[in-house]
Amino acid sequence: MAARVTAKSHSCNMVNNTPPPEAAQTLLALLHAQGEVARLSEREQLYSSLLDSVNAALWAFDWETRQVLYVSPAYERIFGRSIGLVLADYNEWRDSIYPDDLEYAERSLAQVLVDGAVEDREYRIITSDGQLRWLSDKCFIKHQSAQDQRVIIVGIAEDITEKKHLEGELQRLATIDVLTQSSNRRHFFECAQQAFENARQDGSPLAFLLLDIDDFKHINDTYGHQKGDQVLQRVADSGKATLRRGDLFGRIGGEEFAAVFPGCTAQVAEQIAERLQREIQRQSFSHGGHVYGVTVSQGLTGMTEDDQLLDKLFARADAAMYRAKRQGKNRIVRG
Repeated sequence: MAARVTAKSHSCNMVNNTPPPEAAQTLLALLHAQGEVARLSEREQLYSSLLDSVNAALWAFDWETRQVLYVSPAYERIFGRSIGLVLADYNEWRDSIYPDDLEYAERSLAQVLVDGAVEDREYRIITSDGQLRWLSDKCFIKHQSAQDQRVIIVGIAEDITEKKHLEGELQRLATIDVLTQSSNRRHFFECAQQAFENARQDGSPLAFLLLDIDDFKHINDTYGHQKGDQVLQRVADSGKATLRRGDLFGRIGGEEFAAVFPGCTAQVAEQIAERLQREIQRQSFSHGGHVYGVTVSQGLTGMTEDDQLLDKLFARADAAMYRAKRQGKNRIVRG
């Protein structure tokens, strides 16, 4: 009895190890292939979604034939141009580069042949609708097999326009006086120092001007700080409107402003200061039915051969300005 049971069990094991029919094998293979296709399709969809979501264009370029081999879908969104056109003609990309940046863009692209990678390329493009956009376009040499001797450059061109705008705004805020929209003290003296060094090197004239609003504390105390701010803004506007292109102007203290006149003698600078004086005197302010004006005291000096430091001009202009205050205000004194 036991022997028969064992034989039966052995017989069952024999049935379980029998390969499935050919039709079943085919069906299993088809189901497996269908699963692989589905997974591949999912991966392709995921890859496509990632390319669409990234604000950067992936590209590949054949250096020898000057042919764009591939660009990702973001190209059309960033450039506003057809992928088909750039694949047909590399000049579609080249011609979209902002003219002032074209030489740099081409030179930096060629540099990848020397370095193997260039990761700090930034240049501007003009989109099809005329917008100016900034790109950070990193590129690398693609490693080829021993049989393939082509030079293929691959890269990623990221749209950094918003980043550039933010950097520009931060730079602007770091260099201007927010109230008057003129240069702040630090930026003014940085630019003035550069103008001073250039003048010494070239042997060209340079003049330095300080001006201070007369009785500004009285204006704040009588009419309020809001009116005082308005006076500061109008004086700054007068300075920017009166000075020549290339002159420097900034607010360097509470009610104190300064100007530097590159290539200008003290005599010529005094004429500009006189125009500024008249422009400020024409300004009219009102508060509660009362109309009032403002005046400024100015100290002016020109650079001499003995001036080794900008501070020398600043000190002379400052002393001259205080002499103008002592002599009755609303005047220009040369030092």
